[in-house]
Amino acid sequence: MIHIKTEEQIGLMREAALLVSKTLTEVAKIIKPGMTTLDIDQFCMNYVKDHKATLSFYNYHGYPHHICASVNDVVVHGFPNKTSLKDGDIVSIDLGVILNGWHGDHAYTFILGEAAPEAIQLVKVTKESLYKGIEKAIVNNRVGDIGYAIQEHTEKLHGYGVVRELVGHGLGKELHEDPQVPNYGKRGTGLKMKENLVLAIEPMINLGTHKVFTDEDGWTVKTQDGKVSVHFEHDVCVKAGQALILSDFSIIEAAEKANINLNSSYY
Repeated sequence: MIHIKTEEQIGLMREAALLVSKTLTEVAKIIKPGMTTLDIDQFCMNYVKDHKATLSFYNYHGYPHHICASVNDVVVHGFPNKTSLKDGDIVSIDLGVILNGWHGDHAYTFILGEAAPEAIQLVKVTKESLYKGIEKAIVNNRVGDIGYAIQEHTEKLHGYGVVRELVGHGLGKELHEDPQVPNYGKRGTGLKMKENLVLAIEPMINLGTHKVFTDEDGWTVKTQDGKVSVHFEHDVCVKAGQALILSDFSIIEAAEKANINLNSSYY
């Protein structure tokens, strides 16, 4: 079922989205080699709770952690663990919160130190593709227009693998609402979008093959060829003419640039 939001509800959803952005900004300030993703998980849990919100992911269908921390060849749903991060790692942090009954849910990929040039380029192109998709999230366009734009920029233009098994989604009172928002597809297909439909648009792009597999834990999704994967996600409200982005990467990027342990050379 498609849930169209009121302007008041959009305002509340923006507050939830911005709390995610602010949490990821704090992560951008502290993340460094030697830290573990379990450290980041505990930090995010405390930060969100201190801001009178709850974590969307914890115990969602039995998920045992507060964030998803996906490193290198992990596409999404990586379990935070005690392995120390190292120079050259590509680290995606995906976080959801519930604030005033509404979900915010987005992700950002960080580059630790001197990563491989092909990995840095993948981060750059994946972030670009997110905005290519967002450009299509306007009234009377179709969901397939979003996926087509992302696939054209990543797979067609750069030869990367667009993950097929995992997609973006509607967002609201529930973490996952209709419609599904694939990162591939044909223009002019799928649901025709109406004003104030809220979507989590989230390209998951692999350096090599698009093929993935799920680890023995039942959650962690990895690239089949062991090559790196990148994930960015924004919360987006469909509008006439130009989409409204509810989340905010600019504050994350400012913290990223100020952290000497992070590589932001690609933008």
